[in-house]
Amino acid sequence: MSRSVLVTGGNRGIGLAVARAFAANGDKVAVTHRSGEVPEGLLGVRCDITDAEQVEAAFKQVEEAHGPVEVLVANAGITNDQLLLRMSEEDFSRVLDTNLVGTFRTVKRAVRGMLRARKGRVVLISSVVALLGSAGQTNYAASKAGLIGFGRSLAREVGSRNITVNVVAPGFVDTDMTRALTEEQREAYAKQVPLGRAAAPEEIAATVRFLSSDDAAYITGAVIPVDGGLGMGH
Repeated sequence: MSRSVLVTGGNRGIGLAVARAFAANGDKVAVTHRSGEVPEGLLGVRCDITDAEQVEAAFKQVEEAHGPVEVLVANAGITNDQLLLRMSEEDFSRVLDTNLVGTFRTVKRAVRGMLRARKGRVVLISSVVALLGSAGQTNYAASKAGLIGFGRSLAREVGSRNITVNVVAPGFVDTDMTRALTEEQREAYAKQVPLGRAAAPEEIAATVRFLSSDDAAYITGAVIPVDGGLGMGH
């Protein structure tokens, strides 16, 4: 059956691959975005997840078009890399407010409807950096590690209502963000990955779609690495 799916930050990169995977499966897919265009076949909703009023308005728009959100993929996030001693409080807070607090806002709003329906799927997009660490990314790593504690705690809260909450932790992924790196930087990153290459966004999307399927109905509170082995042991 076609479900109402919402992917935050879904107009490019991993989010777009996730949105397209659900749409290809026949689901009704909406994506939030702050700028840019949305590909045909997806419902685009302008929303800055750091603004609670915009989050509420976005959900109302999705609900009017597709019905209550049954699958939420919390993907929207930013980076603002800097060594700690050069990082301002604003640099730190801005990343936390988007990646962690913004996810809190969207998940809280989605779960409200899922509790009434007594079913739902929530997938949080974290990062290998959450557990592995990365110099110059204390703010980003803290925000992505926070998603793991947040997701596992929520999984315990809502499991009795047939709602699963899982975390996907991608590694080095071939997106516009990583394509901005020099060829030497990209090769250096790839050498750290046991599989020796970056992931395609579609490989992350396949895991997200599985966790949202009936086949994964007994998986909740899990952290699934899709990182080519980069973070193994962490």
